[in-house]
Amino acid sequence: MALIPRVEFATLVGEHKAERHARGFTCWAQFLAMMFCQFGRANSLREICGGLATCEGKLRHLGLSDAPKRSTLAYANEHRPWELYRDLFYTLQRRFTAEAAGAVKKGTGRAHHFRFKNKLLSMDASTIALTLSVFDWAHYQRAKGAVKLHMVLDHDGYLPSYAVITTGKTHDIKVARGIKFDAGTVVVFDKGYLDYKWWQQLDQQGVFFVSRLKKDAKFTVIQDRDIPPTQKHILKDQEIVLPGWRQLGKQGLALRRIEVWLEDQQEVLVLVTNHPRLAASTIAAVYKDRWQIETFFKCIKQLLKVKTFVGTSQAAVMTQIWTALIVMLLLRWLRLKSTYGWSLSNLIAMLRMQLFVYRDLWTWLNNPFEGPPQLVTSKQFLLPLT
Repeated sequence: MALIPRVEFATLVGEHKAERHARGFTCWAQFLAMMFCQFGRANSLREICGGLATCEGKLRHLGLSDAPKRSTLAYANEHRPWELYRDLFYTLQRRFTAEAAGAVKKGTGRAHHFRFKNKLLSMDASTIALTLSVFDWAHYQRAKGAVKLHMVLDHDGYLPSYAVITTGKTHDIKVARGIKFDAGTVVVFDKGYLDYKWWQQLDQQGVFFVSRLKKDAKFTVIQDRDIPPTQKHILKDQEIVLPGWRQLGKQGLALRRIEVWLEDQQEVLVLVTNHPRLAASTIAAVYKDRWQIETFFKCIKQLLKVKTFVGTSQAAVMTQIWTALIVMLLLRWLRLKSTYGWSLSNLIAMLRMQLFVYRDLWTWLNNPFEGPPQLVTSKQFLLPLT
């Protein structure tokens, strides 16, 4: 928790007036309780409050005098602004991203493993199912409820760079249109973001993208590019033009169409990009690396508490999901800084066993199986008599 500056947290609390009607139960106490829910994998408010109560005096080191009551925590989750934790996520994300970028420039950090120096981002969305009779505010289908997590993942360290949570009805492309990318960025996404007009806007802004093309898409082939003999899995590399119609104007949209043979799946993958210079094999590898964002969604659903909730109101659900995103951001940052080869599942499993153990975090991260330093015995303080 020392990675989260208390001064910045207090500033956000003041901006959102989150403690306007607080009576002794601070936002920091609420935040600690919900972080314990994620790290401790608590299934209910009773487990959160009971688990913290068993820690006795160790809570004072976290800034808590006592464990919260179940009704107090439930009321806070329902009535306090969840936007506080959204802004806290972005505060930490900006700080971690800046430190990671500085480390990359110095040669001590991890950048994406491709030769080009452009920023590489992946974009996708994942649906979290809810019971409509309980979560009546999250309408998705006729008899189902859901919320949708939209995410942009930075491949420099695989840290999340953008996140927004909507109801399940919100389409992926609607959120994507509101995201601004810097010129020169390479963005990778799947067929859920098929919108020729938006693709044209990205191209005009100097943003490169890699995506998939529908099987029945209409296009005109301008020329076939030469394929090096070493790239045997590349079947075609074509310069094409998507027809104009009303979306793209008379000139249409000039793109590259690449066919890739997937040996393990025994099928052809059709990719499309507006990048004119990258090799076809690099384009295929970039799209394959998009799987990292799928891994992110898999980890957050399997390792943290985002599929079952300790509250039913919209504020309680949003608070729990945003604290889960903060935990995932912290875990990825810890793994990035550690010299030990952690996987996320092993890291959070080991952290659960060390939550209230007095250990130096960075020493433990780099060498988790080394025992703690030996305590000084009372005999060592005895002075010899002369």
